[in-house]
Amino acid sequence: MRRLRTLALVLAVLLPGAAAAAAEPVVDAPAGVVHGVQDRDLRVFRGIPYAEPPVGERRWRAPAPLPRWDGARDTTRFGAACMQPKPQAPSIYGWDLPAMSEDCLSLNIWAPQDARGAPVFVWIHGGALASGSGADPIYDGSALARRGIVVVSINYRLGMFGWFAHPGLSAESPDHVSGNYGLLDQIAALEWVKRNIGAFGGNAGNVTIAGESAGALSVMYLMAAPAARGLFHKAVAQSAYMVSAPGLRDRINGMVPAEVQGAELAAKLGAADIAALRALPAADIPARVAATGYFPFPNIDGKTLSRQLVDTFDRDEQAPVPILAGFNSGEIRSLRFLLPKPPADAAAYEATIRTAYGEFADAFLTRYPAKDIGESMLAATRDAMYGWTAERLVSNQAALGQGAYFYLFDHGYPATAQWNLHAFHAAELPYVFGTAARTPPLWPKIPDSLAERRLIAAIGDYWASFATTGRPVAKGGPDWPDYADNRGFLHIADTPRAGHNLFPGTAALHEAVVCRRRAAGDVPWNWNIGVASPPLPPKTEGCQ
Repeated sequence: MRRLRTLALVLAVLLPGAAAAAAEPVVDAPAGVVHGVQDRDLRVFRGIPYAEPPVGERRWRAPAPLPRWDGARDTTRFGAACMQPKPQAPSIYGWDLPAMSEDCLSLNIWAPQDARGAPVFVWIHGGALASGSGADPIYDGSALARRGIVVVSINYRLGMFGWFAHPGLSAESPDHVSGNYGLLDQIAALEWVKRNIGAFGGNAGNVTIAGESAGALSVMYLMAAPAARGLFHKAVAQSAYMVSAPGLRDRINGMVPAEVQGAELAAKLGAADIAALRALPAADIPARVAATGYFPFPNIDGKTLSRQLVDTFDRDEQAPVPILAGFNSGEIRSLRFLLPKPPADAAAYEATIRTAYGEFADAFLTRYPAKDIGESMLAATRDAMYGWTAERLVSNQAALGQGAYFYLFDHGYPATAQWNLHAFHAAELPYVFGTAARTPPLWPKIPDSLAERRLIAAIGDYWASFATTGRPVAKGGPDWPDYADNRGFLHIADTPRAGHNLFPGTAALHEAVVCRRRAAGDVPWNWNIGVASPPLPPKTEGCQ
């Protein structure tokens, strides 16, 4: 490293224009030498590979470590996005997709210029495990890094490339399992961080994993995965959903085994064996798979994942780390395609709920009444998926004696009001990252006002301080109570305000329903909520 710096200084003196080149930050990490971009007081490195490219015979195999590379690697540009379908319709979440490739296992780093032993914040993007990229502009880590932390964003395999299980793949695996490749990628990225982040000024002993939506689902699976233990020390889960997952070979919770799903998918693609699957052109796979209705998901394989998330957390087998978790008041307003067709009228709505929820119907209808079916359906799905999950997470971690910080993001502005998207799914992201000016083209535009800037500053402070110390604090903001303090939470509306006991009894209602479904063993607890709910299973020991 000293020789590189000396050479740069000599070039700056002897060669015209070399001073600009000398300003490029150069880091000699265990993985190899990289040179990035100087952004005022930050050093930025983009597209650093963290594993061997999963191409050819490595397609649908666990990620393999890269040997140290020779020479200095150019890390001034983002790496390719992982393979994914092109959007079929306009969306508020949509970007013009960058170049895509199977060779996509890379990460990006934003580090303060003078970082030494700084906290590390590792971001896992959302996108239903089927789309997205760590390079999306809304995830730019500059504002968070300027709060004194090292920010890392990662890519991981998506769709069929990341989650496909098949008997042939299991047969060639030393552990006789398949699927979960995207999760293994995330673990490999964390292992890379542990080995290398010190060279960039980060502290491998103070790592926070964070994500939103499918990224938050990934955070929960990392908390559950034995192979990820010790690779992180705090967790942030924004709009997580603790749904049931299929077994690798067993039919559990009413879900088709992952290997069966994989064999059916291979048949639809006309592939007789794994060799034929690996021969399929990567560029053709996303659109062909999307046309089959395949949905990517982790599976319970007994190796990477031992059991359903709810069971792992109930048995106190998850990582014992502080957590910050919450959800948005308008989660489903931008996800209405997930809702079932509403009943014809109030009478039909109430009759459907009473049939589905049995002795819990009165409690359900009190919270989600028939007088406004549309709003009730939005709120019920929000609470049963995102609200229940967030409160369950903070409750479980608090029971382990860990710091547990719960929030409700309930902030809107004129454009969200105009489009009836108040506090929609992912609306908190530009506030966390300070990227209000870098949202997707169709995103409701955030005003550049003093009030918005103050809220952005407060949320960035809370998240960065949690990554630093495990306790969220904001300059000039209210103290964020621990969930253990009478179900404490932070209500983030136009300004943050501390509160206690959010939506009394609501999480308990949905927990009771899930408990019955878990006990029955043949019912998932995914999007079958409200008018889409199957009949409530009978009461059993341990469930209300």
